[in-house]
Amino acid sequence: MKNLPKKSTLLICGMLTTLSFYAYARDKNHKALYLFSNEAIKIKPDSEIVADNAKLQLIAKQFKFTEGPAVDKMGNVFFTDQPNDKIWKYDINGNLSVFMDKSGRSNGLYFDKKGNLIACADEKDELWSISPGKKITVLVEGFEGKKLNGPNDLWIDAKGGIYITDPYYQRDYWTRKKPDLEGQKVYYLPKGKKDLVMVADDLKKPNGIVGTPDGKYLFVADIEGNKTYKYEIKADGTLTNRQLFAEKGSDGMTMDNQGNIYLTGNGVFVFNSEGKQIKHIGIPEKWTGNICFGGKNRDILFITASEGIYTLKTKVKGVE
Repeated sequence: MKNLPKKSTLLICGMLTTLSFYAYARDKNHKALYLFSNEAIKIKPDSEIVADNAKLQLIAKQFKFTEGPAVDKMGNVFFTDQPNDKIWKYDINGNLSVFMDKSGRSNGLYFDKKGNLIACADEKDELWSISPGKKITVLVEGFEGKKLNGPNDLWIDAKGGIYITDPYYQRDYWTRKKPDLEGQKVYYLPKGKKDLVMVADDLKKPNGIVGTPDGKYLFVADIEGNKTYKYEIKADGTLTNRQLFAEKGSDGMTMDNQGNIYLTGNGVFVFNSEGKQIKHIGIPEKWTGNICFGGKNRDILFITASEGIYTLKTKVKGVE
């Protein structure tokens, strides 16, 4: 390249760098996967959260909009590509595969203690239980005879009760053009029950949600109000004593074993248990939708961000 003009040399070098940055592969269903080869995005060293020398790793970038990651007992992560109506599985060995086609336009996911995948099935605004054998049981069809706005995210407590957020986002696959219910609220489904209990109606648009392992507190993000709140959980599952936790909303949410809360949107924001931001992890996508910890030791941060999915090795571990 020494005989080429300077501008041409720079252009060729840039192209070679870009080509070496990605590797092309195909899964068993002959669908294109775009993977990092030996390159990844460097993350600023962090003594509390990110593992030493860890890099943000792009796993695949072939989706329309990724959401709802959930981890099973083995550490495998399941997530949704809602516009394409699929649930995907990313296993502990790094294999990516389709778990379910025609997933009811599932959004948020969470595993119960029996290994059933509980899904916010947005197509008909229902809550589903999907068995390991992919048998679907509809747990909730509505509230007080009316359609829900569209179950978005969920968290399951130690007793098996399910909390769901129910914001209204108009979908192009719906026939209705307005909500059946007034307001956008948080609901609770006690274990073994069929009827939801409304537990919070003091949010503009609830979205991300996570609770503490001891079942004492529930964190709910108000994405429209751009705030995240902390509630006390009463013995019957209802909520009380709302407190402002952070001056930031969130799409998805998770928690680690140090009590830190992870919020998403313009990347990942980490807040300690006192509500102070201690870390921001930049993600090279338009929007970071959701997050969870996966892997055998629950020390791999799994991030769904627009068309891509990413991982990052951490020093902390997930508790979900």
